[in-house]
Amino acid sequence: MNYLNMKDEDVLKVVMELNILLADYHVYYQKLRSNHWNILGKNFFDLHVKFEELYNDAKVKIDEIAERILTLRYHPMSKLEDYLKASSIKEEDTLKSDTEMISETLKDHKKLLAQMSKVVEVANKASDEGTVDLIGAYIRELEKYSWMLDAWNKDTSANLKKKVVEMS
Repeated sequence: MNYLNMKDEDVLKVVMELNILLADYHVYYQKLRSNHWNILGKNFFDLHVKFEELYNDAKVKIDEIAERILTLRYHPMSKLEDYLKASSIKEEDTLKSDTEMISETLKDHKKLLAQMSKVVEVANKASDEGTVDLIGAYIRELEKYSWMLDAWNKDTSANLKKKVVEMS
């Protein structure tokens, strides 16, 4: 039974972008695990817990992305070597300072958000509301995590933009 109301060639484009996102999330997940294991210093307790929170979130998303690909009637990418080839997120040195770990994580968030935007773009063209809904929620969550990590990485005397646009 074909329960999808989409053209096969459109679905294939969505699946291809979802597989890249799946690869990105796998590499991102492992980098977070490494940060969790290798964090040292005065921020150990805070960041050890935060990295665990982030990799647990990534683990859930990995499963959901793979299941979305299966829902679209394709098999998800599942070999580590394929993830490393397909991902725009690259492995890095595991021994870094806390601020380097956060900065690197934020760079990875930027890459994830860019890939999510590609997924949403092709899913919109395919009228794939299920994928748009799933990834839209991921974008909102990752933007919030990014804001929090960016705030952590700032000097405590930093301020947000003060200018407010007045409504007429």
